[in-house]
Amino acid sequence: MLIKKWEIEDANELSKVLNNPNILKNLRDGIPYPYTIKHAEEFILEVLNAKKDSQYCWAIYYDHKVIGSVGVFRQSNIHYRSAEVGYYISEEYWGKGIMGEVIKEVCHYIFTNTDIIRIYAEPFEYNIASCRVLEKASFQLEGTLRNHAYKNNCILNMKLYSMIKEEEKNYE
Repeated sequence: MLIKKWEIEDANELSKVLNNPNILKNLRDGIPYPYTIKHAEEFILEVLNAKKDSQYCWAIYYDHKVIGSVGVFRQSNIHYRSAEVGYYISEEYWGKGIMGEVIKEVCHYIFTNTDIIRIYAEPFEYNIASCRVLEKASFQLEGTLRNHAYKNNCILNMKLYSMIKEEEKNYE
C-alpha cells in the first residue's frame, strides 16, 4: 500500500473505482454516475491546482494501481485548524485493513507537517465498516449527528469521530 500525489495518468483507474454504486452510496453527493475518465481528470486537476494548505489529497495505490483516494480538507474561519478526512477504496479491497493504515499514515503526516490540531470524519451511521476503520485508527466517537443528512431519498444519522493532535501517540 502506498499513498502518493495524484497524477493525471491516474484518471483511468480512478474512473473504474468510482463507477461503483456501493462506493457512491457512502460518499457525499456531487460525484457523477457513471464516473467517466473526463470526470476523473477534472477531479485530479482540481486537486493539483487547489489553494496551498487548503486540502491534502492523495491516491491510494496497491499492486501498482490506484484503488482509492484519501483527502484532508481544512475548514475555515474559527475552525481553520480543524480538517475533515474523507476516503474511499475499491470494493475488492474492503475488509483488508488497508484503509485503516492509510488513515493512520495521513493523520501522522498532517499532524507533523501542518498546523492542523483536529481531524474529524462524519460517516453515515449505517456505514459500520467506515466507523470501524476510524476506530481502528484510534479516532474517538464524539456522538451521533441525528437527522444530519439527506441522501438517496433518506434522512440519515451520521457519526462524528475525531483525532486530536495530542492523541497521535496512541496510534503510532
